[in-house]
Amino acid sequence: MSNSRVTITQREQWMVESKVSEIYQLFSSFPHHAQTLMLDVQRDEHMEYLNKGLKQLGPSFCVLDANRPWLCYWILHSMALLGESVDCDLENGAVDFLSCCQMPHLATTYAAVNSLLTLGGERALSSINRWMHNAGEMDVRACYTAISVASILNILDDELVQNVGNFILRCQTYEGGIAGEPGSEAHGGYTFCGLATMILIDEADRLDLPSLLDWVVFRQGVECGFQGRANKLVDGCYSFWQGGVFALIQRLPSVAGQHLKLNVGEGETRGSTQNVGSFNVSDLEEGSGSLNTYDKNYSDIGFSYIKRPAESGPLFHSIALQQYILLCSQVYPFVLKCINCLILSCGLAHESGAAVSQFVLPGKYGSVSFATSPKT
Repeated sequence: MSNSRVTITQREQWMVESKVSEIYQLFSSFPHHAQTLMLDVQRDEHMEYLNKGLKQLGPSFCVLDANRPWLCYWILHSMALLGESVDCDLENGAVDFLSCCQMPHLATTYAAVNSLLTLGGERALSSINRWMHNAGEMDVRACYTAISVASILNILDDELVQNVGNFILRCQTYEGGIAGEPGSEAHGGYTFCGLATMILIDEADRLDLPSLLDWVVFRQGVECGFQGRANKLVDGCYSFWQGGVFALIQRLPSVAGQHLKLNVGEGETRGSTQNVGSFNVSDLEEGSGSLNTYDKNYSDIGFSYIKRPAESGPLFHSIALQQYILLCSQVYPFVLKCINCLILSCGLAHESGAAVSQFVLPGKYGSVSFATSPKT
């Protein structure tokens, strides 16, 4: 291809591929024990970083001042995923702060409510005010945050659900993914929000699920991470959004049984027999174009769904994604710590007369030359 025809997007893509390739090549050249070190989740370092962030963030975070409930959510959620909890002082401080932040905005309401639920305890849960806001943004993320919070707080009803499914259907694009609003481009974050919302209101089967699955499968790039949109760069955050879509799809019997051709008996699915997302034309109110949602028990849909066993194995290259996250997304001081251990072991090998090879750390790791012994 002529350089004059190369676009900025192509150049950026090639640059990212090159950097990731250098990291993977360097990793493959290390001895086995060094690879094991580099593929560890650095739990202690992550917890130190998270605890520090919950107490005070650096000046570079000032641009996120309006998003502080989100920062609390990501920090507390990360701690919970690591199986850790905060001490009493930090917990009380977080509850006090989030109580002051309860405001008429859906996104921050979602973050604050989920943060308080993650903390748990009577004080955290009793601090939640069960009210929503009017005249806010109108997109798929707003649909998800409203429906999700209402489901969690057990205030989801027919009035809140009315026409939500129709709006999300209009946001599913020809590509298969879901956009933020009708006519926009399919996007990983909105696809997760749209699918999760349709599950919570029991209308998932109204979506073109095979097309959605095709779209999200092809968002895993050659770097092994996920991109948010077609022809965009991979980004660590989409490991969450796109990976979350797969976790939801794996529990949809209509996709797992019919479209993935799994060995499931006719009319049966493994696990729960509840038909999540059932829909037919007769459910439409005459002339209204919206679902007749009367007599639905919304309080149990979400909880029952997350307890449902997966109907299939991973629908993407999960091992490759883990490698991308651990090698390319963990902050480089963690990798340097592993390399320091490697240098020490290589020094001992060199002193004992073992053959060594020279390597230079690529790109973001700086130009640091060191020796390794052959792979064992």
